[in-house]
Amino acid sequence: IDKGLERQMEKAQTVSSLVLSLRKKEMIKVRQPLQRVMIPVLDEQQRKEIQAVSDLIKSEVNVKELELIDDASGILVKQIKPNFKVLGPRFGKDMKLITQKINQFTADDIQKIEREGQIEVEVNGKMLTLELQDVEITSQDIEGWLVANSGNITVALDITISEALKKEGIARELVNRIQNIRKDSGFEVTDKIDVTLQKDGTVEDAVQQNIEYIKNETLTANLDLAEEVDNGLEISFDEVATKLLIKKH
Repeated sequence: IDKGLERQMEKAQTVSSLVLSLRKKEMIKVRQPLQRVMIPVLDEQQRKEIQAVSDLIKSEVNVKELELIDDASGILVKQIKPNFKVLGPRFGKDMKLITQKINQFTADDIQKIEREGQIEVEVNGKMLTLELQDVEITSQDIEGWLVANSGNITVALDITISEALKKEGIARELVNRIQNIRKDSGFEVTDKIDVTLQKDGTVEDAVQQNIEYIKNETLTANLDLAEEVDNGLEISFDEVATKLLIKKH
């Protein structure tokens, strides 16, 4: 197995699951596109590995941009505390002094242990090596962003949903509903369809701004918006309540 590829896929998996957990925490469904995710990179290797799988991550978590930044000090405030479960058995009576040392760590110290996986500290005149699992590093959320980390990977997710993103989210939801109705109606995968949607004050803007996307995804030849759709199937989600009629083209 290609070790490099394996590391890339691990990174993709870690980043994706962190972003998905942040979406879940904020109750933002995956169909709702978000603008960007920011990842501070610790070194050139990590940058290359994440860069190689960035398209995969973006499609997996439905984010438009993935930004890798070298220095996160101005953006992310990190905090560090001892992992007592691991440290206790190892250091016993020196525990209190080690805790004091860890609490005095600067941003540079935190970055060093993240980057190198360990750091030397002096306790009672002797040098001890602390490893990454000896500490717990967390990041504070920044306004409009959510932050999560796992091991030496940190992600910051921009959770601001602009009007354009919101409309795209509605379009994606519509695509999903149309696909399901296509399937339930027994259409062939290759059948072209005509769709009529009832206006509801929200749906028409979303459709007009994403019409090509909706038509391409659902093999729709004609997509019309009407004031009233008789015999239409009622669908509602988020702020949308509309009716949908699908016919074979």
